[in-house]
Amino acid sequence: MSARTPRRTLAQRAVAAWHAKLGIGRTAEHAVHFETAPEDRISFPRKIAYGMGAFVNNMLAAAIGGMVIVLNLGLGMNPALVGLLGALPRITDALTDPLMGYISDNTRSRWGRRRPYIFIGAIAAGIIYALLWQLPLGRSETFYFWFFLVGSIIFYLAYTIFATPWVALGYELTPDYHERTRLMGVQNFIGQLAYLVSPWFLWIMSNKDWYPTQVEGARWLAVGIGIMTIAIGILPAIFLLERFQHAAVTAEQQARVESRWGAMRRNLAEFSKGFGTTLKSKPFIKLCAATFLVFNGFIMISSFQFYVIIYYVFGGNQELGAKYAGYSGTLGAASTFLVIFFITWLSTRVGKRTAFYVSTGVSMVGYALKWLCYDPQYPLLLLLPAPLIAFGLGGLFTLMGSMIADVVDVDELQTHQRREGMFGSIFWWVVKLGMAAALAMGGFLLNATGFSVELAGAQSAQTIVLMRICDAFIPFLTSGIAIWAIATYPITEERAHDVRVELERRRGSAAAAAT
Repeated sequence: MSARTPRRTLAQRAVAAWHAKLGIGRTAEHAVHFETAPEDRISFPRKIAYGMGAFVNNMLAAAIGGMVIVLNLGLGMNPALVGLLGALPRITDALTDPLMGYISDNTRSRWGRRRPYIFIGAIAAGIIYALLWQLPLGRSETFYFWFFLVGSIIFYLAYTIFATPWVALGYELTPDYHERTRLMGVQNFIGQLAYLVSPWFLWIMSNKDWYPTQVEGARWLAVGIGIMTIAIGILPAIFLLERFQHAAVTAEQQARVESRWGAMRRNLAEFSKGFGTTLKSKPFIKLCAATFLVFNGFIMISSFQFYVIIYYVFGGNQELGAKYAGYSGTLGAASTFLVIFFITWLSTRVGKRTAFYVSTGVSMVGYALKWLCYDPQYPLLLLLPAPLIAFGLGGLFTLMGSMIADVVDVDELQTHQRREGMFGSIFWWVVKLGMAAALAMGGFLLNATGFSVELAGAQSAQTIVLMRICDAFIPFLTSGIAIWAIATYPITEERAHDVRVELERRRGSAAAAAT
């Protein structure tokens, strides 16, 4: 069946009937299904190559988030300062993302718009990350704060050079509605491999058989992560080709068109216009809001799980608590692989929006179960919520990239421009601003509970209760609001198909006119 031949599945008919009963009408997920044409499919090796970028992306994000606890437990820094160290560099990172997206969208080179930056950014990010954790001993809290702050800002600049073009590249690899979800499913699957390892970072750094101190463990762990970033991060740049790129323009040709200052003014004006136009896209804003809520609700309390397990379930035993936190994290990461398969399959049957409802709803059940299953008398129960919580981020990052690629097509129909880099960068710009606020708030929340590292296992009963409430119910609440935010997302499969047909007609007419 061709890419333009509609077919309704049994599941789609059921969903359409359910929507009709609710009176949703034209906002229903979709009424027809279109098979993927052979020419729109991405070969599995190319999907793997793109997924390697996800592994690096997730490894770096998980590493810096999981290792930063050493600043508190290993060096004794105030948790509020540690939270600021997680937040402030991400604000700078978030501001550079849209600029990098614009640069990538408008780059003219013989190697394409994305690949040169992916290659250079992976190498720079790996080197800088390894250097960031070479923390000298015996210095003041102020010294560690500024050392890590400046180093993190430089690291995130290199990280942006890699990640922003890599994200944009994924949006353009296929024009097909469902193949985009399959691509994002594969890249999310490979990216989750990083989370099989990262829950054990604290245990690795704390293992006294390997390293005398947590700080020494962080030094060597960072070196290994840096080498892995370089070796794997360059693969998408080497093995993938771009569908859209500008022809290279020589310096002489550019000089004929405008002066250097004229080019700067033009680029600044175009950047500002593109930034504003992107933020006016209502479907895009809905996706940003949903991701902001699901992801940053999780990030805000990401460190609370460690503290609750260590100081509530295991009475302050850091080594045993880190071990069980590793078990829980690994189980969650392993479960995410199954979640990705299921959500990818479900999305091609009932649509992307309904699949989002399912994945986020199941994760809410998992968060609520933390209140019951984190029990000192039955420590193994803490593993039970992990597979359910995995539905949240597993479904989110399988579906959001695919849905943004659909938004990019709608934007091209309206603006006559391909701006994958701008959409991808602003999407992560919004997420990272929220992440910065979430990380900062997380540190202050921990202080507000009354937690003190000096008390070890003697934390007050009130502190333990407050930590447990934050750990379980903050992400539960934000996930529920995210479902409400995505309820009116308008781009169905049928709408995406119509947009694609019109774009192909327009491009064909333009090519014929140019010829």
